[in-house]
Amino acid sequence: MKTKAAVVYRFNEPVVVEEIELRPPQKSELLIKIAASGICHSDYSVMTGTIPHDLPEVLGHEGAGTVVEVGPETEGYKVGDRVMLPFVSSCGECHRCKTGHPTLCEVHFSGKRGALIDGTLRFHKGDQDIYQFSRIGTLSEYTVVHTNSVLPLPPGYTFEHAALLGCGVTTGVGAVTRTAKVPAGSTVAVIGCGGVGLNVIQGAKLAGASKIIAIDQVSSKLDQARIFGATDCINSKEVDGVEEVKRLTDGNGVNFSFEAIGLPATIEMAYNMLGVGGNAVIIGITSPTQTITIPAVFIPVWEKKITGSFFGSCLPSEDMPYLLDLYRQKKLKLDELVTNYYELEEINQAFSDMEKGENIRGMVLFEKE
Repeated sequence: MKTKAAVVYRFNEPVVVEEIELRPPQKSELLIKIAASGICHSDYSVMTGTIPHDLPEVLGHEGAGTVVEVGPETEGYKVGDRVMLPFVSSCGECHRCKTGHPTLCEVHFSGKRGALIDGTLRFHKGDQDIYQFSRIGTLSEYTVVHTNSVLPLPPGYTFEHAALLGCGVTTGVGAVTRTAKVPAGSTVAVIGCGGVGLNVIQGAKLAGASKIIAIDQVSSKLDQARIFGATDCINSKEVDGVEEVKRLTDGNGVNFSFEAIGLPATIEMAYNMLGVGGNAVIIGITSPTQTITIPAVFIPVWEKKITGSFFGSCLPSEDMPYLLDLYRQKKLKLDELVTNYYELEEINQAFSDMEKGENIRGMVLFEKE
């Protein structure tokens, strides 16, 4: 069948939106009609080559839609099911999955990241195979995914809500509640107030943090940070972020810092603003060639820590429905995250707007509910 999709052919060149071909689902696979797809900075990082991927590749890793065809041995799913697509495909059988770390699944990190679990590809254009980002490729009208890449969408929620949970919301909230396990009363700093950073702020508020300090260089993002729960805001373009954090914490530094940009300078900032026993949680993804420099003495002497967080260390089958329920209870903001809607053909404009700081989250709606 044919599908219109956003494809990266060469790094640092505009994304091409065109009609390509899609092979039918095989064993344990589903053909999904995508209804909504978020536009995340990680998609842009694939486009620029910051996150190395094999090309060409269909972008998109925050999606939700409807099952329109099932392959053999797809117990539990049928045509018409509404589903959401977490961007990590967890096998449930490897050591990491069985020990409570499905976001670090051995299957997810093995083989070609843009191929399905069996190593083959479903998107193609003539005789040229095309990869799919995170094995889902949601910036396409249709996609084929393994059943490990889907979860049922509970009734009462829109595809748009579900798509937001595919990466940004779950990553941000999970970094606080799952990775760092922030105790109530803690002091928290969040560096980068984009789609992920604002959800870190939401997570810190849910955790009962006593002080939530938002740090960015775009004043409109800091305005949004207050709406999402920040108690204090710092424009690090105007003042030294580390010194200002220390001033706001009576010279102590924070208990937890969260870096949601992916730059060596901001990772170093996250570490340097910690107090004794503090934990810097790194969410932003840098290029593999980039390094950081920190004063190592404080690692043992002050027990300062650096912790990585991938997809919020979440348990998708538990956390994504739980986050939807928090939204139902009006304890979590979802609607406010989407600041602009785009047609698929406007994807390059969406990336441009994101880089200018004009969006929290852009969204492509293939199907309006």
